[in-house]
Amino acid sequence: MSCGNPHDVDCVEVIRQVYLYLDGEIDDAHRVEVRQHLAECGPCLRQFDIEQEVKALVARCCGSDVAPDSLKQRLRAKLSEVKIDISTIEYRAE
Repeated sequence: MSCGNPHDVDCVEVIRQVYLYLDGEIDDAHRVEVRQHLAECGPCLRQFDIEQEVKALVARCCGSDVAPDSLKQRLRAKLSEVKIDISTIEYRAE
């Protein structure tokens, strides 16, 4: 994915790090890079918003229940497929 504008961190790399960012599992240096990139890149910010909504939806649906390992594995596999599909999309600057 690319918005067509130059960034310090590539759009594809930012999208790969979104869940780490959302889960607070990213180191400080990468957190700053992602935050800065999202502030200047509309397509990545929209994708971030989608991922944030998905995370919130899963949290609401699952509540405090712990998901079975089989479900976690299926979700990881599906998310990997989606990330691969997203990385092949090129965005045009709006």
